[in-house]
Amino acid sequence: MTDRITARRTAAFLWTHWRRFPGAAALLIFLMLLSVAFDVAFPLVSGRLVDAVAQAGFPPAEADVDLAVLALLLFLGQGVGFHVSRRLAMLVWAGFASRVMRNIVTEAFHRVQRYSAEWHSNSFAGSTVRKITRGMWAYDTLADTLFIGIFPTICVLIGVIVSIAFHWPLIGLYVLAGIAVYFTLTILLVKYYVAPKNLLNVAADSAMGGAIADAITCNPVVKSFGAEAREDIRLSRLTLDWARKARRAWRSMDISMLAQVGVLLAMQAGLIGLVILFWTRGEATAGDVAYAMTSYLLINGYLRDIGFHMQNLQQGMNEIEDVIRYADTDPEDRADAGLPALGVAGGAIRFEDVHFRYPNGNGAFYRGLSLDIPAGARFALVGQSGSGKSTFVKLLQRLYEPDEGRILIDGQDIASVNRESLRRAIALVPQEPVLFHRSIGENIAYARPGATQAEIAEAARLAHADEFIARLPQGMETLVGERGVKLSGGERQRIAIARAFLADAPILVLDEATSSLDSITESYIQDAIERLMEGRTTIVIAHRLSTIRRMDRILVFERGRIVEEGSHADLMARKDGVFRHLQAVQLSAARNVLAESA
Repeated sequence: MTDRITARRTAAFLWTHWRRFPGAAALLIFLMLLSVAFDVAFPLVSGRLVDAVAQAGFPPAEADVDLAVLALLLFLGQGVGFHVSRRLAMLVWAGFASRVMRNIVTEAFHRVQRYSAEWHSNSFAGSTVRKITRGMWAYDTLADTLFIGIFPTICVLIGVIVSIAFHWPLIGLYVLAGIAVYFTLTILLVKYYVAPKNLLNVAADSAMGGAIADAITCNPVVKSFGAEAREDIRLSRLTLDWARKARRAWRSMDISMLAQVGVLLAMQAGLIGLVILFWTRGEATAGDVAYAMTSYLLINGYLRDIGFHMQNLQQGMNEIEDVIRYADTDPEDRADAGLPALGVAGGAIRFEDVHFRYPNGNGAFYRGLSLDIPAGARFALVGQSGSGKSTFVKLLQRLYEPDEGRILIDGQDIASVNRESLRRAIALVPQEPVLFHRSIGENIAYARPGATQAEIAEAARLAHADEFIARLPQGMETLVGERGVKLSGGERQRIAIARAFLADAPILVLDEATSSLDSITESYIQDAIERLMEGRTTIVIAHRLSTIRRMDRILVFERGRIVEEGSHADLMARKDGVFRHLQAVQLSAARNVLAESA
């Protein structure tokens, strides 16, 4: 179970962001304290105005009128001062809050982007997006509650208690006790009654958002199986669970508010009752009664809202927890700080006694894998699914780290260079390319953002993508849809190949890069790939063994070990060889497909 984020850690997270803008923070505190001072003065000027009117005779004397006018001016000045200072504080707060929220979401995105491949494989993309955006808005709720709600409330209550105690120490003590009971009751209710239900509601909200994102992302699969109704039912279960938990969370807030209202009514009865008692004894004037009533109204207004503030505070703390965890989780490249960039001259690759097992215990594992790939050589990796081919590339890219042993490129241990430079030195064309929902030109240029339009067009031409791009109404500016769904598989593959041309990296990895192409296009692409491989160290993950005849060397993997290696001719010459057996199985399967289609 994930550890809870403490209130102290949440406060430290907020302070980390607030202290970046010290001038704005100081101005905000000053303006808010100024508005609090004007608010605390409201009962005082109200009482003086009532006394000025009540104590004057009729018709009032000139001195009485002057006193009443002065009291009225103080009363009006208090209102103007409060509203002007509070509005100025809100104007400054809007800019301050928007900057902090921007920092929170961009920094969370920055860190998540740099988490390990293992982290991303174990995390639900839809939920991660939901947590980041919800965390940004949770800050808005949390910060508004603290600065606009709780901070002025505490300051006003302290000011009013001191003011009342100065007039009547006994009543001041009574009000202090009532406020203490109210705060204690509110905190206990929120912590032990409201918060647990709200946490369940937040978890259900994440599950619901993640399920929606998952279904929409995989909509082509849903449509291909006619499973819309099935997905509706699945989401209906999650929304029903969310609705139940949300209802319980909201009802818990209403019930807790009833208890808080009881404390407020008791405080009202005691405060006004004691002042009336003093009035009957001649120890309080009509203005004092007005002062006590307006003091209670001020206290009631702030305490009535403190229930909302405490609930919002707890909700905000619950919802911002995930973003704080992201801030506390080190990205995989944190250890890269100060490491030099990889310098690639030829692109020779060497695995030295590499041991590796996936953290979850699944997949291929290596036990003492050693091999050398000379600079400029063309190596193919073959074997059944799960034999270790893809693991080889993941280790080469440092998506995972070996448990033991070293991996070197041109004699440099890749663990001693920064990951960014390592991955820039490797151009990967995957079997199933993923494109951004951006233009074709942007997708090709992703390999080299500074490329000119002419360079992008040339890369497209080399990948034989220029022909289908020219037929599109918007050409290079055509948006490809989420993950490239607006393009065919072959078109997406050609965009990925064009991207590799533009990257111009010294090491090339091809994960059966022509598997999605028709036979005519494949013949064009094979020529382009031949040119692309010239002068580069090339690793081909082969699924169709017929495509690797011209490789310098073929490595046959089986359960994380290299069981055979050699040229295509050498391996085919071995009568009982693993490679020859794999080739025979594929040929037999191909013949059966042809026979069935005929």
